[in-house]
Amino acid sequence: MVKILVLLAHPYLERSKANQMLLDSIPLSENITLRDLYELYPHFTINVKEEQSLLLNHDVILFQHPLYWYSCPPLMKQWIDSVLEDGWAYGINGNALKGKKWIQAITTGGSQVAYTKEGFHGHLIEEFLLPFQRTAELCQMDYHKPFLVQGTFHLREEEFQKESIRYRNFILNNLEANHG
Repeated sequence: MVKILVLLAHPYLERSKANQMLLDSIPLSENITLRDLYELYPHFTINVKEEQSLLLNHDVILFQHPLYWYSCPPLMKQWIDSVLEDGWAYGINGNALKGKKWIQAITTGGSQVAYTKEGFHGHLIEEFLLPFQRTAELCQMDYHKPFLVQGTFHLREEEFQKESIRYRNFILNNLEANHG
């Protein structure tokens, strides 16, 4: 069975109904490791060797975060900058992550329509995520389309429940997927 590492990055998780709902729907499994980066590293001092060891022991790396100013929260960016080292994750002899899956579970306050050429943001969400795709490719990882929950500021309770079930099934499908 595939092993999934969930890296949760939300600076204000207690204020995020959407991310809390996603977090609560992650199945309990010995093959899923959950890491709340803001809880682990409140001062942004990341234990690079520990994080690299965890990456080596998992097949799927799932970053769960809000879209934060068209990117990720600052600690996730710091994590990427620190942990994905030259010579380890990319560059000469940098193939430690080759073949692992890179997936993001992203929440946006803006609706799906807002992330269209004609919408409020004037671009597709995939365009904002290009730096993550390129990072994954540079690290020889398999970049997968993100799991998106959009328009979170306007979701009703039954829609949150539906998204929770969809996320749980998404993770279970990745857990059971053949790797390699």
